Amino acid sequence: MGLFFDVLSAINNPNQQGSVNQLESITNSIQQLATNRGIQPSQIQSAMSVLGNILRPTLQKQQSALGGAQLQNLINQAVTTSASASGQQSLLSPQLQQQIVQAVSQKTGLSPNMIQAALPSLISAVLGFLNMGATIPGIQASNPILNTFLDSDRDGDTDLGDVLRFANRFINPPATS
Repeated sequence: MGLFFDVLSAINNPNQQGSVNQLESITNSIQQLATNRGIQPSQIQSAMSVLGNILRPTLQKQQSALGGAQLQNLINQAVTTSASASGQQSLLSPQLQQQIVQAVSQKTGLSPNMIQAALPSLISAVLGFLNMGATIPGIQASNPILNTFLDSDRDGDTDLGDVLRFANRFINPPATS
């Protein structure tokens, strides 16, 4: 839940890019993807968890090689150019994307073709979550959401499936009687 608390903190911090509208847009796009493709919510959550587990070491390597600021710039670029695959290609090689497809298929039982078609939207959602912690232009600070996600101590606080589940509850709270 630590990562979701960082998302909420970004929403409440005027120096960070996160907003309720942005969180709602990300969760709605994932829900729409699931609905349009007949994917169950539990399968989407599992897909997000697998995707996060594969992306984490890749982004950690890029952070080590490029530095935190340059990695944040690449994520921002990928988010702003998410309509084209070029933004995601700068972060994820085609081989890594194929590895993600196979791993998500094994974990969720969804067909590789369905996952391949959904992958750009799922990656865009993940990068959107991570980018919510980026600072607004003119502010120099690190991205706490990205830092928590890249946390290498494996304390269990960085599961993207949990972030999606909590985000959905936040955006659409259960009705009380």
